[in-house]
Amino acid sequence: MFEGLFQPLHLLVILAIVMIIFGPGKLPQLGEGLGKGIRDFKKALSEGEREADQEKKAEIEQK
Repeated sequence: MFEGLFQPLHLLVILAIVMIIFGPGKLPQLGEGLGKGIRDFKKALSEGEREADQEKKAEIEQK
């Protein structure tokens, strides 16, 4: 049914290992840090796309 690395059983095993290593007290901090990193990455991508669009518009206006 599922193929590849991220099968449901694999995800459960990974979650169990993370719980053992970091403990339940650190998980909210890890989640917060991961969420912040993802938000910053998306923000950087959207800013890069906006800059590329502005450069294309500037090139078109110069021609």
